[in-house]
Amino acid sequence: MSTLEIRNVRKEFGSERVLKDVSISINSGDFLILVGPSGCGKSTLMNAIAGLEPVTSGHILIDGEDVTFNTPAERDIAMVFQSYALYPSMTVRQNISFGLEMRKVPKAEREASVERVADLLQITHLLERKPAQLSGGQRQRVAMGRALAREPKVYLFDEPLSNLDAKLRVDMRTEIKKLHQRLGTTIVYVTHDQVEAMTLADCIAVMRDGNILQLGSPDEVYNNPVDMFVAGFMGSPSMNFIRAMLEKEHDRYQLRIATPGETDLLLPWPENRVTADMAERLNQPVILGLRPEHFSEEDVRLTAQAEGTLLNANISVVEPTGADILLRLPLGEQEVTARVGPKCPVVAGTRLALRIDMEQAILFDAVSEQRIA
Repeated sequence: MSTLEIRNVRKEFGSERVLKDVSISINSGDFLILVGPSGCGKSTLMNAIAGLEPVTSGHILIDGEDVTFNTPAERDIAMVFQSYALYPSMTVRQNISFGLEMRKVPKAEREASVERVADLLQITHLLERKPAQLSGGQRQRVAMGRALAREPKVYLFDEPLSNLDAKLRVDMRTEIKKLHQRLGTTIVYVTHDQVEAMTLADCIAVMRDGNILQLGSPDEVYNNPVDMFVAGFMGSPSMNFIRAMLEKEHDRYQLRIATPGETDLLLPWPENRVTADMAERLNQPVILGLRPEHFSEEDVRLTAQAEGTLLNANISVVEPTGADILLRLPLGEQEVTARVGPKCPVVAGTRLALRIDMEQAILFDAVSEQRIA
């Protein structure tokens, strides 16, 4: 497989700049996922890598070779589309071998490649059928087989699972993961589904308005987001954002959360996570970021140890999901989501003591929305 480097790529459609000096570099065999909301530029970037869309400026290199002005055929890439793009009049066998035939690959070699990928994707029994006789998941396997038969330098997947139902999407996600682990292929994958991104990727590029906001491993973008957009986009349910005031008392930093009609909630900030510029932000508004799993059902025996991190709240909504329970509850002037165990004895309208794990909390600037600590 091959390395891929994108250097300061810019794409403009008239006066609209869709890609803004995007730079990404991935190693051979990496699984890169471009993720972001609709209109963020991820599909445009994918098309630029494939050579389907010329760039306004910048460079694209595959294995160190500048392919910016090469045709798609000259780049030696294979693409799997959202719409499958299968030829309806051809059998599965013919669809998979068509690209090889166009490249003048000898017949015996073509047949061997078809058998290889059919066995790999478990579609050998479908080789003589036509696309109309296949389910959505089977069609997607055929589209993947057509790409795999070629053994190109880079594979490109453009939202390949978005047309599938929820269960099939999960199943196909697992198959793609297994395929990558088995073949060690270099893959660039576009999706708007952050769960797909977290489960499949070695490296995630979070995009917004044509910019790369953060590039890193799934763990990095989830646990160390650079700003509120990344923090809110990655994770399901998304991160809770709570307005607070940064204060200091007895040489300890704390967050004051205004609670209408009740005593303000004071949350101590961990001493080991105090940053150099926090003193400049004293008595200024900040945004506290807490993921749903940063709340846990409080054990009364630990109340003394949890001083300052205990929240006693009225539960407004209870949402059992099977594996856990999602709770909606007020925190300050806003409502937040907490995730607790499936056996938590809670009923909507009752109060529950929850412990907040401040060691995992994140602070953001209230104006710029950039991460502070």
